[in-house]
Amino acid sequence: MAQWGAIFSIIAALGGAALLASVHKIDEGHTGVYYRGGALLTTTSGPGFHLMLPFITTYKSVQTTLQTDEVKNVPCGTSGGVMIYFDRIEVVNYLIPSAVYDIVRNFTADYDKALIFNKVHHELNQFCSVHSLQEVYIGLFDQIDENLKLTLQEDLTSMAPGLIIQAVRVTKPNIPESIRRNYELMESEKTKLLISQQTQKVVEKEAETERIKAVIEAEKVAQVAEIKYGQKVMEKETEKKISEIEDSAFLARQKAKADAEFYTAQRVAEANKLKLTPEYLQLMKYRAIAANSKIYFGNDIPQMFVDSGSAGSSIKASCRVSWSNKYQKEKIDQVFILFCCFT
Repeated sequence: MAQWGAIFSIIAALGGAALLASVHKIDEGHTGVYYRGGALLTTTSGPGFHLMLPFITTYKSVQTTLQTDEVKNVPCGTSGGVMIYFDRIEVVNYLIPSAVYDIVRNFTADYDKALIFNKVHHELNQFCSVHSLQEVYIGLFDQIDENLKLTLQEDLTSMAPGLIIQAVRVTKPNIPESIRRNYELMESEKTKLLISQQTQKVVEKEAETERIKAVIEAEKVAQVAEIKYGQKVMEKETEKKISEIEDSAFLARQKAKADAEFYTAQRVAEANKLKLTPEYLQLMKYRAIAANSKIYFGNDIPQMFVDSGSAGSSIKASCRVSWSNKYQKEKIDQVFILFCCFT
């Protein structure tokens, strides 16, 4: 019985060991691939616990999430023959789960050594060999990341579809110390030049600001002067208009007055023209004679001679005498009233 107990214990131990060897776990973000006798099986598994034949079948877990491969100390020779070293190149990539089997079959589970590490060495040396140290270290350094990414992805698309390059980060390469000091000195001089240029720009900006302020001030003065001038012009124009209105009113009054006087004279002339008949002239003649009457006091009537003017002849005046008895009661001398009549 003791022997049977020992045998049973051995069998139980072997069964437990076999069970433990057959059960395995695949983590999230990984895909399991299986080998049997060194041959890759077509079966793959996702995350979780799985069973396999113990001691015969083995597995490897392949990461399918985003990962970063670091390629360190990459030597690179420039076109001028200077050897430089890139301390670290980071390649961010991920593997599509459906492409795991094909990539592992063609490049093993350590596919990143052949597809990423070796390719980075190769492509980086290809880039350095056709560019000078100045271009690699300064001129084209900002383009190395993008160029390396595009080149790697182009090769991987044809060689290993399903492996995607997300990004490439390249650190500044190490160059010989003597060259590095020269570059540092050059950068120092460039910095001084940039500082002087910036100082010059500041001075120019300040001068420009002062000029703009002067222009604005001058424009303000000119605008104020223009406004004042406009006010004066408007005042003069207003005075001119007022003067023109007053002149027009005065001219209208004078014209109306002249027209009235002309009309009056015209009407008087027309009336006189109508009145100047022989009878009217005769009447006016007698009125003039009556206006020139003279009164003589005494007993005798004198004789009068009147010069007729340019004719030069004398006309004897005949007199009509009328006696007035107005003062008979006072018994004064007779009053002789003489009316001189010119014929």
